[in-house]
Amino acid sequence: MNPLAAELNESLAQHSPYVLEMLSDLGKNLFFPKGILTQSAEAKEKANKFNATIGIATENGGPMFLSCIQDKLTAFDPKDIYPYAPPAGKPELRSLWREKMLRENPSQVGKHFSNPIVTNALTHGLSIVADMFVDKGDHLILPDMLWGNYNLTFGTCSGAIVKKHPTFTASGGYDIDAFKAVLQNSAEEKGKVVVLLNFPNNPSGYTPTQAEGDALVAAIKEVADGGCNVVAITDDAYFGLFYEDSMKESLFGKLANLHPRILAVKLDGATKEEFVWGFRTGFITFADGNDYENAPVMNALEKKAMGIIRARISNCPHPSQTFVVEALRSPDFLKQKEEKFQIMKGRALKTKEVLNSGKYEKAWDYYPFNSGYFMCLKLKHVDAEKLRVHLLEKYGVGAISTTKTDLRIAFSCIAEKDIPELFDIIYKAALDLA
Repeated sequence: MNPLAAELNESLAQHSPYVLEMLSDLGKNLFFPKGILTQSAEAKEKANKFNATIGIATENGGPMFLSCIQDKLTAFDPKDIYPYAPPAGKPELRSLWREKMLRENPSQVGKHFSNPIVTNALTHGLSIVADMFVDKGDHLILPDMLWGNYNLTFGTCSGAIVKKHPTFTASGGYDIDAFKAVLQNSAEEKGKVVVLLNFPNNPSGYTPTQAEGDALVAAIKEVADGGCNVVAITDDAYFGLFYEDSMKESLFGKLANLHPRILAVKLDGATKEEFVWGFRTGFITFADGNDYENAPVMNALEKKAMGIIRARISNCPHPSQTFVVEALRSPDFLKQKEEKFQIMKGRALKTKEVLNSGKYEKAWDYYPFNSGYFMCLKLKHVDAEKLRVHLLEKYGVGAISTTKTDLRIAFSCIAEKDIPELFDIIYKAALDLA
């Protein structure tokens, strides 16, 4: 083992031994190297004559660039676009995102958590978590309505065993009892569990009520009280898009500093929150289970996360980080976000109004939804994949089949005025097949 990794592990053993136990074999071996980047950082501070360290080309006291590119980006200083960004992300962006988290999640105020580390959006954040905390055979707790990429990231790539529970009860609430049963079984079998909480949920578009959220947290604390280590991940990709009665915060704030055996990990990003999908700018934030500021633990986790970023992709894109900084600093940011939120809310509520019209009862029911981008139809008589293909080939309409019965509809990309026509077409296609 590298001495730097051993040093980080020793710090964890001293200040939070349960977190050390949660790390995967790879996680225990991770470190941030004191190599080119460290030496370059020192040179940036002190090399006032010549700096021959970092691997970029310079010209006229700044980064070299092509005018055919810079002519399109004249609003930005070349130094904020072309050089490599720091491994953990631009310090200003990390600070602004932390302020945003606290503003939007009152339950995080007064809690101790790391500075957000910039990731190449949410999927990269999930990959970092899998690398750091998942060994082959570890259990990952998920609802049966889940984003399929979890299977690839955690199952195929890291060897986790995905343990699913029913998402909803027969009456339409989140199935807390099913979650608790799977969680307790895995806790007893493994002594360590990874729980992934994705709200608003993809594909169902559901966010739990406040009472359901509190019950999820209580269930996690109960297994921790029983001696199980829990890595509790909140995938907050669609954070903020809450349209009806539901939690309006991430569960990260309630899980942070809750119990020494619980490590809370928040994954979020500008990707969907700020409608900049192609920017690929996300964040990973850690909170251990102690109710005091535990800087050595945060430092060790940050260094290990930076190590895997350095190993896999070196660092995240600089231009998109600069663009997000500019957005967060803009006096029009909140107003413009609210305008887009109202458009999204209008589409969601129109979808519910159309579905509640009674026109489609012969063909489907629908799962509860109150947030996010999506909702799911539960088909009564036709196979979802056959319907998907028929819709595409005969009517030119795209949708996603997630199971034999479930068809995911992204109302996020359908204008409110077109939603009635969309469901009329889906209904017609379903009758064709029935």
